[in-house]
Amino acid sequence: MYSPTVRDPASEREAFIMTHTAALDVPFVPGVRLQLATSEVTSLWLATETWLHARNVPMPFWAFAWAGGQALARYLLDTKAEVRGKRVLDFASGSGLVAIAAAHAGALSVSAVDVDPFAATACALNAEANGVILDIVCEDLVGGRLPRVDVVTAGDIWYEAGPADRFATWLRRIATSGVRVLTADPGRAYVPTEGVREVARYDVPTPVELEGSPFRTTRVLEVLASSDSAAHERDPG
Repeated sequence: MYSPTVRDPASEREAFIMTHTAALDVPFVPGVRLQLATSEVTSLWLATETWLHARNVPMPFWAFAWAGGQALARYLLDTKAEVRGKRVLDFASGSGLVAIAAAHAGALSVSAVDVDPFAATACALNAEANGVILDIVCEDLVGGRLPRVDVVTAGDIWYEAGPADRFATWLRRIATSGVRVLTADPGRAYVPTEGVREVARYDVPTPVELEGSPFRTTRVLEVLASSDSAAHERDPG
């Protein structure tokens, strides 16, 4: 078990991340390399459960390239016009995968936002390793005013009922303000079934021990503005 010997929290987090992860290529996003859990997923989860629980810090979602994030990152690289020359905010950024992809796709600026300080530290490490500049924000922005952005991305966020309802309401309001909102879903339980439009679909490779399957069919979704949502539901074709 890692025992930190430094007092600076950022240095402590960085040391923990470098001890418990490895620099790995992202299977579905060639050219992007992240500090990720190795095949010993359970080992990392147990190590961090003890260490982080004592410090009241969330579990290490930042240490995995989740299927939704991989699909959304792939979509941005396949469809660079979505973000080229635009200001992007990546919500619940985790490892920073989608934010890094947006930067590689030519975004004018990219903010990577997450409430977990470990995610913020991992994101900084990953941005440096991939040669991109991200504005990293460790803050809960849900319900508040956004900085000036053109596109909001949100990868794999639909796995808990309460947060999912909160996110859906907020993202729909953002879409109604004229900002394009893109998310992704590999079949999570609480993804919105109304007010979204599929723009792409991928079969994303995933660790069996994490997802129970070697791949997950994952949809990239546009969150629709309220008026567009109503029209879409009346005439889905």
